[in-house]
Amino acid sequence: MLWDEVTRRAFGLGGGGAGGEGPLGPEIVDTPPATQRGRRKFGVALGGGAARGWAHIGVMQMLTEAGFVPDVIAGTSIGALVGGCQSAGKLAELEAFARSLTKRRVLGLLDVHLGGSGLIGGERLRRLLDGHMAELSIEDLPNRFAAIATEFATGHEIWLTKGNLIDAMRASYALPGVFDPVRIGGRWLMDGALVNPIPVTAARALGAEIVLCVNLNGDIKSRGTTIQAYVPHEDAVEAAGQAAVAGLGGPAQRLRSFVGRVGGAPGLAAVMVDAFNITQDRISRSRLAGDPPDAMVCPKLAQIGLFEFHRADEAIRLGREAAERVLQDVEALLTA
Repeated sequence: MLWDEVTRRAFGLGGGGAGGEGPLGPEIVDTPPATQRGRRKFGVALGGGAARGWAHIGVMQMLTEAGFVPDVIAGTSIGALVGGCQSAGKLAELEAFARSLTKRRVLGLLDVHLGGSGLIGGERLRRLLDGHMAELSIEDLPNRFAAIATEFATGHEIWLTKGNLIDAMRASYALPGVFDPVRIGGRWLMDGALVNPIPVTAARALGAEIVLCVNLNGDIKSRGTTIQAYVPHEDAVEAAGQAAVAGLGGPAQRLRSFVGRVGGAPGLAAVMVDAFNITQDRISRSRLAGDPPDAMVCPKLAQIGLFEFHRADEAIRLGREAAERVLQDVEALLTA
């Protein structure tokens, strides 16, 4: 499918089909045989990873330039944000916004409040999205799209395949304790990375025959193991603790100073983010083993901290480079 055709349909001159189980459930629709389109149906699963997610922009740019426009996009957390903008034909606007970020501007976007369910309300970010995609529904998109979220209290994995696109993206990136949960269809929803960090399963269920996933944490060296007969050595423990929160510069460092440290313990922000990152890594490895993608893009992002949103130039470049390395594999899979 040509990109200009995708753009034409994104602005209301054609659109994806609807149907399924309801506003929160996965919807499955019949699609034309792959031979009618000249290639197999292509899906992309964009994983979570906070600021490292700007690399998704570079990946999607490289795929589009090579002619591999996805028929299906499933995204979790910042993967849902980039995937939604790609589907809506607004990736260029998102790229311009990401590249414009500085440490000061990132802090200015954080509407910190202490009376909500998270430290950040998220309304300033919503207003920015409203300026480009207000009232746009997932049903209006030219490709199948799902944003993955987690239901508060039950832990249900929710596939947002209908309804307001911005609400779906916000729910998918609502990091617990940082952003307020988002209420959709009577359910309180939060970050989908809690249950499905890299949604290969969703992309396949929405009809993709070939699925490429983007793993933002594939380059991270921390791989948990079991330490038996542990004998503590205070110097080693302190060094390990410093390494665990390395890269949490910029806003995270300031937030950590804001909440304070008691007795040398890690700050609140460091504890929340590191615990979330460990959980996401373990779940990702387990789910990818159970349903592996056909191809994987792993940008080398270990040096970019989870809250270093001001490093978009670097992350986008690394995403492009990683995607370029798998283009031949993708072409072979799609035309096999």
